[in-house]
Amino acid sequence: MGLVAGWRVVGEAVSGEEALARVAEARPEVILMDINLPGISGIEATRRIVDEHPGISVVLVSTYAAEDLPPEARTCGAAGYIRKDHLTPSRLREFLPAA
Repeated sequence: MGLVAGWRVVGEAVSGEEALARVAEARPEVILMDINLPGISGIEATRRIVDEHPGISVVLVSTYAAEDLPPEARTCGAAGYIRKDHLTPSRLREFLPAA
């Protein structure tokens, strides 16, 4: 997913548990987290990542409209939310630290 020039993917996960394990290995600056993951949800994984790694920005992604997100999505500590069909380089740059 080379969405933004100068940034690279350092890992992928298919479940919330795998995301938690990979964070410790990869030490990403930004995580794009789907809210609907098998196992623990992306929302719960986000909560744990933000608690354990406060320097990492987690951006929730989903097909839901923002107003249809579960209430927990607003309180899990995510840096923001991007609907999957709005995931563009310019939108993503809003959440990336300056190079």
